[in-house]
Amino acid sequence: MSTRLAADRSLTMAGTLLIAHPELLDGNFHRTVVLVSAHTKEDGALGVVLNRPLEKTLGEVHGEFAYGPLAEVKLYAGGPVATEQMLLSAWQWNSETGVFRLHFGISAEKAAELIESEPGTEVRAFLGYAGWTGGQLEGELAHKSWVVAPIDNADFQQENGVTLWKALLARVKPDLLLGGEGPEDPSVN
Repeated sequence: MSTRLAADRSLTMAGTLLIAHPELLDGNFHRTVVLVSAHTKEDGALGVVLNRPLEKTLGEVHGEFAYGPLAEVKLYAGGPVATEQMLLSAWQWNSETGVFRLHFGISAEKAAELIESEPGTEVRAFLGYAGWTGGQLEGELAHKSWVVAPIDNADFQQENGVTLWKALLARVKPDLLLGGEGPEDPSVN
């Protein structure tokens, strides 16, 4: 999916990445990259933070996954909403066609099936998610809190943490990267 103009002439962010502007200091989203899975102006938006790894796997955290196909699935802090809830997502990138296919909020069984039947499928587990009410994301975009980027296979497959945020910002809005190179706490500058 990519950003597209819907029939009602409102912009949808579903299937895009939101890169936090360097001046976005909200602790929930400072230097984050959010994969938006659903968005309408009326209903709001839903996504997961891609670059807050918890440095654990499902097999380490949940005994039920310890010996199955999901044992090595990496766990991420997905956002500030419902942080006790685990959400599984999977995606595939077809390099020949350039098509990105997202499976969001899938069952453990579906995730295992995708891993076993479709080589190259990336599966991640997220604790919590990012959510916006109707019109809230549009307001944040109007205030330039986020930079919108299309999904590119190389983006979140190879980088993680703040390095993913920096790599995307450098690709999409390199003029903003200078602001992103400063220390987390400007008072220590």
